[in-house]
Amino acid sequence: MTRSPFVVQLAEVLAVPGRQQDLALAGPLPGVALSTARVPDDAVVVLDATIESQGQQVIVQGTVTAPWEGECRRCLEPVGGELALDLREVFEPDPVEGETFPTDDETIDLGPPLREALALALPLAPLCQEDCAGPDPEEHPIVTEESNGEAPADPRWAALDQLRFDR
Repeated sequence: MTRSPFVVQLAEVLAVPGRQQDLALAGPLPGVALSTARVPDDAVVVLDATIESQGQQVIVQGTVTAPWEGECRRCLEPVGGELALDLREVFEPDPVEGETFPTDDETIDLGPPLREALALALPLAPLCQEDCAGPDPEEHPIVTEESNGEAPADPRWAALDQLRFDR
């Protein structure tokens, strides 16, 4: 089993309370995904942060960046971008559920908080562009069982024809 690039040794930081140490970590973080967007499993996630000890607590504060990809919610074409977000997490030997993360006095694993932060930052319904009109109806007609394989008539045209005859 390969070791996560986001596991940090705490010996130097915990040696002196209040000590700060710069962190520059990068590597893959597989499994960050929603139904419509994801961080590719082989993508490089970059963490640029500072780690500080405060008694039994360890505070990690910095920025995380990662590429994301998905499908446009209207036209289903591939879409992607870059996530860049601030991260501030507290680690302690007795973590509070939903508020802090565990430490074993020797290491901390930044993988779980990074996964949470990135998943929350992914777009829920990405668009390739703000004015995306969706699929081309001529190339991708809507076909139902009732239409016998033919695209249904657009009801707006029928309404327009009715207006023309009413004049």
